[in-house]
Amino acid sequence: MRIATWNVNSITARLPRLLAWLESSGTDVLCLQEAKVAEERFPVEELRELGYESAVNATGRWNGVAVLSRVGLEDVVKGLPGDPGYDGSVEPRAVSATCGPVRVWSVYVPNGREVDHPHYAYKLQWFEALKAAVAGDAAGGRPFAVLGDYNVAPTDDDVFDRAVFEGSTHVTAAERAALAALREAGLSDVVPRPLKYDHPFTYWDYRQLAFPKNRGMRIDLVYGNEPFAKAVTDSYVDREERKGKGASDHAPVVVDLDV
Repeated sequence: MRIATWNVNSITARLPRLLAWLESSGTDVLCLQEAKVAEERFPVEELRELGYESAVNATGRWNGVAVLSRVGLEDVVKGLPGDPGYDGSVEPRAVSATCGPVRVWSVYVPNGREVDHPHYAYKLQWFEALKAAVAGDAAGGRPFAVLGDYNVAPTDDDVFDRAVFEGSTHVTAAERAALAALREAGLSDVVPRPLKYDHPFTYWDYRQLAFPKNRGMRIDLVYGNEPFAKAVTDSYVDREERKGKGASDHAPVVVDLDV
């Protein structure tokens, strides 16, 4: 079974690439983030033609998440139970579903913006709600994983130059502590292998030739429980999908399971 996560940075802009990638990659389940499209405009029919069912939580702004599956789609839950919300509203940042033998969450963790910004406090609160929401599945006997854009680099090795991020979000002690707390709930980091260079970065800014220079970050993560982690046979960053015209600024992270 092949599961992947990908921040597509607008499914409308990326649809031809997404459909082509699904056809060529052999992916059974894709957790998708930053759909940037209203739920009623999500390309359900185009995906169904390829054999994928869609579970979508989106409102048309810069958020929006989905689970695409060709191995079944059951027990769909839209949203994060206990979501703290931001500025008076709850954003579409989580959706979960059972796909064959595996249960997955697709999450788009708040960016945090700046350390002294209210969005940063919201980000940490959101992590607390996520930990509480997944604790039961994480401790269970069924393969389970939380996949998505976490907007946190787990270690200094997960950014191209730690000094560049000094004083910024994505690398702070509090954000990394939130990741550690999530692992303590019974999840572990399924670290992919890079297809090029030494570190499996998953995101490269569009600006300043960041991708050709490999000035990246590993912020798209797969956190799986023990049954999930034991079933992993391979994991890699599909760096090729970051290349060329019209690419997302994130690359897919692919995980193969023996389940």
